[in-house]
Amino acid sequence: MTKTDALRTQARLLFDAAVAAADPAKAVRHGLTHNPPPAEKPEGRTFLIAVGKAAPAMLGEALNALPNPYAALAVTHHENDATLKDAEILRAGHPVPDEAGARAAQRVMELLAEATEHDRVIALMSGGGSALLPAPPAGVSLADKARLNSLLLSAGLDIVQMNLVRQQVSLLKGGGFARLATPASVTAYLLSDVIGDDLRAIASGPTVSPIGTAKEAVETLKDAGIWGAVPNTIRSHLEQAQNQSRAPVPEVSNILVGSNRLSIEAMVAEAGRLGLNARIVSDALTGDVADAARVVLSELVPRPEPTVLLFGGETTVRIKGSGRGGRNQELALRVALQAPDIAAEWVFLSGGTDGRDGPTDAAGGLVDAGTLPRINAAGQDAKALLANNDSYAALAAGGDLLMTRATGTNVADVQVLLIAP
Repeated sequence: MTKTDALRTQARLLFDAAVAAADPAKAVRHGLTHNPPPAEKPEGRTFLIAVGKAAPAMLGEALNALPNPYAALAVTHHENDATLKDAEILRAGHPVPDEAGARAAQRVMELLAEATEHDRVIALMSGGGSALLPAPPAGVSLADKARLNSLLLSAGLDIVQMNLVRQQVSLLKGGGFARLATPASVTAYLLSDVIGDDLRAIASGPTVSPIGTAKEAVETLKDAGIWGAVPNTIRSHLEQAQNQSRAPVPEVSNILVGSNRLSIEAMVAEAGRLGLNARIVSDALTGDVADAARVVLSELVPRPEPTVLLFGGETTVRIKGSGRGGRNQELALRVALQAPDIAAEWVFLSGGTDGRDGPTDAAGGLVDAGTLPRINAAGQDAKALLANNDSYAALAAGGDLLMTRATGTNVADVQVLLIAP
């Protein structure tokens, strides 16, 4: 095994530790133990509703602790093939909403409509929930919502900005779930994929107050330069909503049970077990992927001893081409393209903890000093592919895609930079 091979193995072990730390079952178990929901009333019922990429695993653990509920429903993405006994699992499109998601949203709203003041609703929310439950208001079609979502994804907006807009075009987001559950008590356990853990942005905040107003949503779309491309029905809805007031969100017990920061700290611990000292450079690697690449590259310098540098966050990509890829693949490719010759072996990994980076089957990329030579040897032009947002093809040519399959959890992205002395 070469030194680079050893570094690549270590990087993958650290990534796996980050994913393991975000294990949704452990997170829910801890939450239910330390922050239990109110006891079920003698005449009441329990509704368990899980939404997001980690929904089946979170619901499974809740069923272990709270058996025989009146209803147990999980809504997750199509790639999550988990099964649960005595529970209903619905799958929907992500990151672009689809008809299956619309049906799932309707099912959730039907269950919430049944809840009475005697009942308790326990929500289990994780990343991806925003796209999985499209519940457009009257006059807005699912196709319109899908178009809006595609525009938001391609405009380079961060997750908070995107969810600010999404919340204003939904019956469930921005506290809509909590409103519909009234008058039942609602307890929500949240697995955060949002940097900084703003509860309003996790799955677009179905159980918390909205991030902003309809007016701010309009301003965000205009500032991003995409207002004119937004479907007319959505523009009309937002313009009318600016002059209307929404009902306040009822009191909800929102409990954070997992996050990106905890996963980065787990990588530090795993590095220690490997006999390595790790340092967290940033737990907020956000913004445009090109800027994030420069942050990573500033750390890629000769070191007198083995170096493990860790990052966490969620970058954005401004789509200009027709290729395939995701923010982690593009970040890895940019680092490989711009890496200086430091006469030392290094590797860089950038991966999504959900195992899915953009609309691809890869979690991200794992690159080293040999990445570009391998891409060239395969007859590909890495710069041209990057210009076409085709980081997937470039990394595939170099054998540098990070492949994990769907992990069943989601706490945003993590990055590892290993430098040999």
